[in-house]
Amino acid sequence: GSMGPVAPNRVFKGKNLAGRMGGDRVTIQNLEVVQVVPEKNVILIKGNVPGAKKSLITIKSAVKAGK
Repeated sequence: GSMGPVAPNRVFKGKNLAGRMGGDRVTIQNLEVVQVVPEKNVILIKGNVPGAKKSLITIKSAVKAGK
């Protein structure tokens, strides 16, 4: 396949090319811990948690106060 027309002799800005996606550290602040079940090693959190399924996450106490 081609990357673009022959006439401009260049690749247009914004052309989709191969690259890396993801792998960035993401921080979500002030999520509420709903329940901790130590028997099943489960922590229930209210809200979205970034990352893939069964990936490791770090939980810290809040630095900024919630509203």
